[in-house]
Amino acid sequence: MTPSPLRQACEVARAELRIEARGGEVLWIITPFGAVALLLVPLAVGPDRPLLAGIGMGMYWVVVLLFGVLVTLRQTASDSAGHLSMLRLAGVPAAARAAGRAAASAVVLLLFETLLLPVAIGLYQPDLSGGTWLPVVMVLTAAGLAALGTLAGTLVHGFAGRSSLGPVLVCPLALPLLLGATETLQAVSYGRMPWLWLLVQVTTAAIGWLALLLSANAVEESA
Repeated sequence: MTPSPLRQACEVARAELRIEARGGEVLWIITPFGAVALLLVPLAVGPDRPLLAGIGMGMYWVVVLLFGVLVTLRQTASDSAGHLSMLRLAGVPAAARAAGRAAASAVVLLLFETLLLPVAIGLYQPDLSGGTWLPVVMVLTAAGLAALGTLAGTLVHGFAGRSSLGPVLVCPLALPLLLGATETLQAVSYGRMPWLWLLVQVTTAAIGWLALLLSANAVEESA
């Protein structure tokens, strides 16, 4: 009996996560670089606590976006020709493979966000009055960025300049995620409900996932 596409996507995600667990690239390389990026602004601004507190969460989300693009593109690039051939022979459809890679990227991105958050809080001491919504925003950002990054990585796979072309494609598309994340927390800190900004994030993530799944076969055939 052939497993369902959902089951196949879950197995692909597990395989991708095992690759990351063995390599530890996000934990030992990308996360420290993200922490250093957060450190640069306080060093340049100096001990201006009100200013740092005001820009703290904005800087956090900018670093998550910029370094998160690297995480998603790295996950897509981990597919070797032999690995892809094995999945095709096993009957795993392109949409299930894409969904599995994106799901694994979302988990890794969520881990990256979680590890980076205490660094941002310690350096900037931002206003966290909207912190109850922070887990929701983190999940939506990770899910949306994972789908967009996986889609972009698939589109540029095989291009000589994919390491630079991928971020160029993802960053403009991910701007609604960045805007939604910052404005959600700001709206809550002002005592307003952030439904509009959450809808922006949900819509962006949903479009990214639909585009990824619907284009998987066509992109693979043209590659």
